[in-house]
Amino acid sequence: MSTHAARLIAPDGCRGLPTPHQRRIRNGAAMPTGPSSHSPNGHLESHRFRQVLGRFATGVVAITALDAEDGRPCGLAANSFTSVSLDPPLVAFCVAHTSTSWPRVRGAKVVTVNVLAENQQAVCAQMAAKGGDKFAGLEWTGSPGGNPVLEGALAWIDCVVENEHLAGDHVIVVARVLQLDTYADGGPLVFFRGGYGGFVEPA
Repeated sequence: MSTHAARLIAPDGCRGLPTPHQRRIRNGAAMPTGPSSHSPNGHLESHRFRQVLGRFATGVVAITALDAEDGRPCGLAANSFTSVSLDPPLVAFCVAHTSTSWPRVRGAKVVTVNVLAENQQAVCAQMAAKGGDKFAGLEWTGSPGGNPVLEGALAWIDCVVENEHLAGDHVIVVARVLQLDTYADGGPLVFFRGGYGGFVEPA
């Protein structure tokens, strides 16, 4: 998913534990440090950054709209989505500079966030693909803002982009919520350590 608007943080697959000498003492307890995260020039190594941040579990959303030029549905997948403020109601997500989907989505007056369900991994992959018809074979209905609400999504959020902040190789998009509602029932699609899964509720 490295080509879509908000790249999922994918660890490099390393599952090894730190060796005994790779430990530090904190508050009297030995803490594993893992391999060095810095390159010889002092900068963080990108694969190590992805590996560590990949341990932060996130939900996954699809951001949809209707292309302002041809009226066709467009969208992208993201796991960098969060609520920001209750008053005013704001949400945010991150978009890669290299995204070819975001300019089409951004051109719409209203964009819609679809919270994906645990059985929508294939939908996520389709929305994350570069090029082609991302909505081929997908069922959807229109939100009040007119954008696609994907069949099976847990919730939808209509919003309008308020600000875009440059941040490294991404743009942080802040959007004001106009309308929102729950949709289908089920558990969330969860992304963790490079893979997808669901949420198991306690018995």
